[in-house]
Amino acid sequence: MYDLFGINDRAVTDAAEHAHLKVPMYDIYHSDQNDQWRYTLGRSGARPLLVIGLNPSTATQEKLDPTVTRVEKVAQQCGFDGFVMLNLYPVRATYPKDLSSEADPVAYERNLEAIEKVVAQYPAPTIWATWGGSIAKRPYFLQARDALHARLTQYQPQWRRFGDLTAKGHPRHASRLNYSWTLEPYELA
Repeated sequence: MYDLFGINDRAVTDAAEHAHLKVPMYDIYHSDQNDQWRYTLGRSGARPLLVIGLNPSTATQEKLDPTVTRVEKVAQQCGFDGFVMLNLYPVRATYPKDLSSEADPVAYERNLEAIEKVVAQYPAPTIWATWGGSIAKRPYFLQARDALHARLTQYQPQWRRFGDLTAKGHPRHASRLNYSWTLEPYELA
């Protein structure tokens, strides 16, 4: 039997039986090493905001974290129809100090390749640099920043920051923002 919305009893039963299944919140997701390395996370759009943070924390295809929540809000607020969260280093850690002092060379290179592949898809992409002051905690964060700048120049990206730079001249991390700020040009030195 059908109800007013055209859904039969079997469909309701099937939905209830499968309610425990995780439904992806994001249609862009690429990870590796049993989800311990995350390269991309986001929502598709014709004009997405590409975001480069420091390293992934806890967000997955099915689960938000505070940083990704803020990133998505900023993307919407600034008129983008999607976003792709990328990071200087793909290994998960809630706190950068918990990462190894040496970069995993495979993770490092795969990440640079993944970022270039994403950036290459869009004409004149807008990239929000949001790695924060913790970039100085590991030399490979700085090396990845510089390598990306060199690799991505050919795609003519528009680099942006959100809010003023930190005291040491780094773009602010997405978890440390005020929504009254705007995306401003950012020049990598």
